[in-house]
Amino acid sequence: MKAEIQPGGFSFDCDAGQTLLQAADAAGIELPSSCRNGTCRTCLCRLVSGEIRYRIEWPGVSVDEKAEGWILPCVAEPVGNVVLDVPYAFSVF
Repeated sequence: MKAEIQPGGFSFDCDAGQTLLQAADAAGIELPSSCRNGTCRTCLCRLVSGEIRYRIEWPGVSVDEKAEGWILPCVAEPVGNVVLDVPYAFSVF
């Protein structure tokens, strides 16, 4: 599966069972993060396209935020290719 980060234009592969944050880290793409367990909301970003599933039953996003496409990549696994809006992402390479 592929993940694309806008507006930076970064992309990386995401293996089955890997969160978007883990896959980004492995590819040298830094996304904002802190707790890595779905509670602090530091990594909150918008899912532009694609579908995800969460590792935990109810991550720290409200029903309204979910409806607007906001996700927590630290506990989100892509179901297929995804595009995320993460303005503060950067490449470490």
